[in-house]
Amino acid sequence: MLDKRLQADCLYLHKMELCELLLMNDSRWPWLILVPRITDACEIHQLDKLNQKLLSRETNQISSILADICNCEKINTGALGNIVRQLHVHIVARNSGDTNWPGPVWGFGERQPYHQENLESLMHNIGKRLA
Repeated sequence: MLDKRLQADCLYLHKMELCELLLMNDSRWPWLILVPRITDACEIHQLDKLNQKLLSRETNQISSILADICNCEKINTGALGNIVRQLHVHIVARNSGDTNWPGPVWGFGERQPYHQENLESLMHNIGKRLA
């Protein structure tokens, strides 16, 4: 079951082998989240070796797709879990000059949901690379 905060802040994109792929509904940064379908996992080291490898592979795949789509300078990847304990991995495309650069995206300002047209375009671009 997906954490209530992730449910409220994200949009569902795709079911991968291990993870659910979500899009943070904040247009300030292209921000994807991988959530392993492993009950009660809070930390990567709590996964068995096979699922650690799957998570790493899916993180690399999504990072590569996001970097390609966004033509960004930097991909930030993190599994913090200080507020949402359910294991999840953030993958954020960053560019110098974007909102709060070079600071973190977490807890900065007010979320700005996607406009429908931009949302559909981003979702389509990600979806066709996952097909």
